[in-house]
Order: sequence, then C-alpha cells, then structure tokens
Amino acid sequence: MERVSFIYTLIWYLYLLSIGLIFFPISSLLFKKFWDKGYAFTKIIGIILLSYSFFISGFIIPLSRALILLILSIFFLLNLYLIKKKKIKINIKRIIFIEILFFFSYIFWAYIRGQNPDIHGLEKFMDFGFINSILRARKFPPLDIWLSSTSTVTNYINYYYFGHLETAVLIKITEIPSYFGYNSMLATLFGLGVIETFSLSASIIKNIVPKIKTPAIIATGILGAYLTNLAGNLHTIYIFTKGYKGDFPVPFWEIFSLKPHPELYWYPNATRFIYHTIHEFPSYSYVVADLHGHVFDIPAVILTLALVYSLIFLKKKIKPYIVVILGFLVSVHYMTNAFDAPIYLLFISVAFFLEEKKIKENLKNIVLLLITFFVFSFPFSMHFKPFSHQIGLNCPPHFLANIGKLGPFVFIYENCQLSPFWMLAILWGFFWINFILLFLKKGKKIIDKKFIFITYLFTYGIFLILIPEFFYAKDIYPTYFRANTMFKLGYQTFIMSSIASAISFSIKTKRLKTDLLLKFLALPFFILVSIYPFLAVPSYYGKLHKISSLDGERWVKTMYPSIKEAIDWLNNNVKGQPTIIEAQGDSYTDYNLISSYTGLPTVGGWYVHEWLWRGSPNVEGKRVNDIKTLYITKDINLTKRIIKKFRIKYIIVSPLEVKKYTLLYTQKFKLIGKEVFTSSNGKTTIYKTDL
Repeated sequence: MERVSFIYTLIWYLYLLSIGLIFFPISSLLFKKFWDKGYAFTKIIGIILLSYSFFISGFIIPLSRALILLILSIFFLLNLYLIKKKKIKINIKRIIFIEILFFFSYIFWAYIRGQNPDIHGLEKFMDFGFINSILRARKFPPLDIWLSSTSTVTNYINYYYFGHLETAVLIKITEIPSYFGYNSMLATLFGLGVIETFSLSASIIKNIVPKIKTPAIIATGILGAYLTNLAGNLHTIYIFTKGYKGDFPVPFWEIFSLKPHPELYWYPNATRFIYHTIHEFPSYSYVVADLHGHVFDIPAVILTLALVYSLIFLKKKIKPYIVVILGFLVSVHYMTNAFDAPIYLLFISVAFFLEEKKIKENLKNIVLLLITFFVFSFPFSMHFKPFSHQIGLNCPPHFLANIGKLGPFVFIYENCQLSPFWMLAILWGFFWINFILLFLKKGKKIIDKKFIFITYLFTYGIFLILIPEFFYAKDIYPTYFRANTMFKLGYQTFIMSSIASAISFSIKTKRLKTDLLLKFLALPFFILVSIYPFLAVPSYYGKLHKISSLDGERWVKTMYPSIKEAIDWLNNNVKGQPTIIEAQGDSYTDYNLISSYTGLPTVGGWYVHEWLWRGSPNVEGKRVNDIKTLYITKDINLTKRIIKKFRIKYIIVSPLEVKKYTLLYTQKFKLIGKEVFTSSNGKTTIYKTDL
C-alpha cells in the first residue's frame, strides 16, 4: 500500500479502535451471554450513538470537529461510570481475537479496494456528494447537491442519509480527506460485517450446543461471517455452462458443460437474474463499492438481529428499556435505508409474540416500539418525504385493474411479473437446503426454545422472498416496478439466512454417520456459493498486483486534470455552501462531477435521481432549460435573471460544459462577474458573480 494511504488507513483504524474501547461497557451490558461479551458490536454502537448525537446537536449548534470530540468525551465519562458501577467482566483473549479479526478484515478489504479506488461510476457521485454536503453543512439537515435552493425554497437532501452522516463524522474526527474516507468507510463496513456476524453466529452455537468446544465455536463464527459477507448464491452454477448473453438467462441444465468456463461468467448476473428485478447481496455490494443505504445499514442490521436474540430470546422478560433500544435502532434503519424500517418493525413485533405469550403485554410493547421509532426518527422525518406512498398488487385481476386505485393500493393490469420457481431456487435454494438440513437433523426440535431464533430467521426470510410475488412499493420505474421491493427485502433475507445457514451446517446430531452424510450432500452447494468472490473480485479489481491506494480522486487528475484543479481551488477557497452552476447531465454520467466532489449545491444534477427523490420529473426538468440558456445565451440581462433566480455565486466552464453545450458563449461572464480561477492548461475557468 502506498505510504499516504497506509498512514490514513492506520489513523482511521486507531480512531475506530478508540471508539470501540470507549463504548465497550455499553455493549457488554447488552450482550452478557455472548461469546465475546459484545465486543464485536462496540464499534458500530459507538458510531451510531456518536453520529446520532451529532445529528441532533446539528439542528441547534454549529457543526464542527470540536462538537464531535465533546460528544465523544461525554460518552467516555458515561462508559467510565458504567465500568465502576456494573463491575464489567472482561475476557482479554476474546477481545484481542475479535480486534485482530476486525483489523485483518479491514486491511484486507482496504487492500482490495485500493486496486481500483476511483469514486467514479455507478452511483458513487451521489454517495460522495452527500458525504461532502454533510461535511460542508453548518447545520442540519444537509443541502441537496443537485437541486440548489432558491430565495423562497431550501432544498435539503430528500434521501436516507444517516450512513453518509456516519462517514462524515468519521472523516471529521480523523481529519482525513473525504476521498480517502470514502474508501476507508467501505473497508470499515466490511470489517464490521465480519466481526458482527462472527460474534452472532458463534454466540448462537454456543448457547444452542451445550459443552461445545472453542474451536467449533470459532469455526461456526467464521462460517457465518464468510457466508454473510463474501458468499453469493447458486448462480455460480453457470460457470459450468456455455454462458448466456444479456438479461435473458437460459436454464443452466440446457447449456450445461462438464468443463467449467469461469471466463464466461459475469458476476453481476447473480444480482440481476430474474428479469426486471434486482436481488443483490453484501459481497456484490462490497465489490462494486457504492456507499448506498443498504450497504451502510449492514452493521446496524446485524446489530439489531443480535439485540433481538440477546434481549428477547435470551431474556426471561421483555422490559421497556429493551423495546426503547430496539425502537431507536429501527429509527436508525429508517434514516439509513428507509425500507429496512418496516422490515424490522415487523420482525421485532413477531419476536415479541414468539417469546412473550401474553397478548396484552405484546401489544403494549409494539405500541412503545412504534412511539420510540417515531420519536427518534422525527428530526429526520420532518425534512424527508418518502418516495413511495402506494402499494401495488402484482398481476391484479381485471375487476381490480378497472378500479385502478383503492386507498394506498394501486392496481395496474400491465404490471405483472412472476418469478419462475427454478430461478427462485437458484437465488435462494442454498438457504432452503440448509433449512431442510436443520429439520432433518433436529426434527421437531427446531421449534424448541433453543432453536426458535434460527427457525425464525429462515421462515422470516422466506416470507420476505414471497412478498414481491404479490405486492410491490410503487416508485417511478414502470418496467422495473418491483425491482426495488425485491432488492430491499431480498437483501435482508440474505443476511438472516446466511447466519442461520452457518448454524444449521454446524450443528451436530447424535447419529454421526447421518450427520456426515447430510453435510457431504450439502457440501457442493456450499462450494458454489463460496466461490463467488473468487469470480467477482478479479473481474472488478484485476489480479490484485498493483500498489494499493485509497485515493478516490486520482482518476479525476488523469481524465479531467483541469477539473481536478478547479475542485481543489473550490475546496480550499470557498466556505459554506454557495450555489454553483455546472453542466447538468443524465444519471450515471460524468456530469455534475464538481458538485459531487465539493459538496457545493448546483442548480441541477442527475435527472432521474432527482426525479426519484422528488417524485416528479418536473422539479428538475424545469431547471434544465435555464442551465442550458445561461451557458449559450448572448443576452446579458437574461443571464443575470437566471443568476438571481438561483442565487448562483460561481459559474463553472470546463471541458464538460464545452462538450454539453456546443453553442457555449462565455464572454458575457466577464461582464457580470470576475474570473477567479483558471486551470494551468486553460481548459477550466471559474467565474464569481457580482450578484
């Protein structure tokens, strides 16, 4: 790893270590019966509490690094009090083991990401722009980088950005450049995912199997961590085929080949297998490196699963403080990846009934859960408008299609997509096999108290898989109308079922020969899902022989050197978030690069993304012509009116504007402002307006 990246990686890690040690007392009280006493969860608990406290403070106190350090100091004193008050027991060996596991997982993925660290492609501009907007913010909520405010309307980010906030908090406290922090956060999420799934899997097997030995506990933990964070699905069976082209897969048995053809295998197909749908999983997300809400929420989701197990399934009574903690976490899910909130509200509510037989008590707990969720998420919700307010029925009958709409339900006859069973089996068959494996091993015992949590993970996952076959959350996409629903639900199924599968495979029966036979029969399926990263990582990152670098900005210097200079000038000389104007472009293009890399709001950004966030194409669409007019018109008065309308402070003229607007006319900018920056090659200029 190059020297600068190594130093930043080490600094980032040392801060994470410090946060983990500070918050360990809280974590140990929540996970008393866990193998590691909850040390694996202390970093994510610290990050969440620190970020949420910073978020709430940011509505009334100017945002700064000093504020984060003050909050951290308060938590340090609180945890110090808990150590003395609760006499917390510490198992040094297990803490060291978890910390080493995290360190090597973090470094491992930092090295892989360092082979191609560019914050470029897919939706990285969006995620990086959100982080930079939060870093520039003087108060919360943060401004939308791709829909600047006007004199009458302030446009905040209308997206679930708590994960981006967590990243910004770590960048602020470490004082590492954001383009290094982006990639450091990705490695952090991977490391957290590994140690958390290890701890949860190890603790479950420890509590299920009496007198189990430490090597078996560790093996189960490692299996759970691998399946959740690195494995794929059974789609890898297609390396034994001649392959298929495009979005139309052929059943593998029709093109089967005894000779494997990994060179024909395209790893994203495992996440786009069923036509017009998305069904991603963590391994794919880590590889493509978009810091989206579903990726940010992985550690928080595993934390929720662990807390449900620790505080509900391992407790004799569900006390109000437990419900409040879980309600707070659901609010974090909502702010990080909104779809996860209803998933885990229902998951927790059903868990109440599985452990507490008194219906009245359960109803009280559910009411408290909802109240807590709404209270903690309110500061976010009052500036966030969900993208979808309607639920569609997949393949509605004619009489409902004629009605069209009934309350929150919509019935569109053309919206009819059903998943072939053989395709569902490719995606989820590995988990179903492990559920069957558990049943064959334990029979009726899978509904006994010791096994009920694992059974619940499997069955709830199946429930989530089935929902998109009947219902979908309506969004702006006509053809991919159920894609996001399947994506969000399936992602959680993968996490739950991976943990459950590790336990199912690890449990031994009293009949040793039967146990070995079952595992032998299941082994080929384990191999198929386990080889996914060996196909995906080389495809995206190459042979891993480069000197690793986490500099996510270096590609700009190569492709757009003059724009890189402009970005540096803006970041070094412009405070706050005055409005800039740059060429507006379609989603997934290189346009709106400067707003993304500076966090400065531009008049208009990626069109389809703003359409999704705002619920209408007109919000952004009305600005597109104004942006074009400002760049091409020779009418100075008209130019001034557009500048005043959007309160534009800086006008960007770079190779992207030259490419976008062939009739570009720049002489007028010198008459209404002054030239404050010109790149060394003269290809990019920034004008500061006098208006």
